[in-house]
Amino acid sequence: MEEPRQLRVADLDVAYLEAGPQDGPLALCLHGFPDHAPTWERLMERLARAGFHAVAPWLRGYSPSGLAPDGNYQVASLALDAIGLADAIAGDRDAVLIGHDWGAMAAYTAVGHRPDRFSKLVTLAVPHPAALTALFLSPEQLKRSFYMFVFQTPLAEMVVTNDDFAFIDYLWQTWSPGYEPDADFMRALKDTLAAPGCAEAAIGYYRAMMGTTAPDPLLSEVSSAGNGPMSIPTLYMHGADDGCMSAALVDKELLANFFTAGLQVEMVPMSGHFLHMEQPELVGDLVIDFLAS
Repeated sequence: MEEPRQLRVADLDVAYLEAGPQDGPLALCLHGFPDHAPTWERLMERLARAGFHAVAPWLRGYSPSGLAPDGNYQVASLALDAIGLADAIAGDRDAVLIGHDWGAMAAYTAVGHRPDRFSKLVTLAVPHPAALTALFLSPEQLKRSFYMFVFQTPLAEMVVTNDDFAFIDYLWQTWSPGYEPDADFMRALKDTLAAPGCAEAAIGYYRAMMGTTAPDPLLSEVSSAGNGPMSIPTLYMHGADDGCMSAALVDKELLANFFTAGLQVEMVPMSGHFLHMEQPELVGDLVIDFLAS
């Protein structure tokens, strides 16, 4: 994998990793929380071998990408970043969109807003937002989602950064039980979160989602697009042992209602929230087969 590249997208400096032929179809890979672009390295290698130009940016606020100049971390802004990056890198070439966790949320919104930009969608670990009513109805899921509510408090930044980001270690351990990420990977992730303003930015995603910070009314149309139907073929994958978002929330029949061009749902065994890192070969096979179909 080469050193990160930099690109100006609207008013944001975006850093990204890339692999594969520059003239290949773009495979844009969006990470989640608490994570960063190197999470996609194994999948990017597979995509590159299949002829894709794989690109994985650090999302807005995640160093070495820039902080949001207007402090806006709404999912609509993430979606517009993805669309702008795809336009800048791919031009009129084909592009597919892949997103995990917050990257999945951004991907749904990007496709809902600009379905013409991407030909296929792959999401992991977070189902379509319109199918997530159960998130706030299930006591068990609310217990798993405690961190979202912690992030609405003034204590959040201290909680996340304390004791060399022990809270981040805890989330990885509980969200992907039994999985031990590489020590260098976690050191790099913590260094990203330790960059000036980055922890506040990552927490800001949740404050924007829960309404603690006021939304930009100019983005309301983009925001609502993520709750509508997805009009391109989609592959959704979820870890069977996900400790963040229960696999019980994945209702295939309900989800199918929101994907008018077809939906393939795969429950990945022996994996938790970070399934693309825990089962890279299986996830890679599923992604490559889907994109080739």
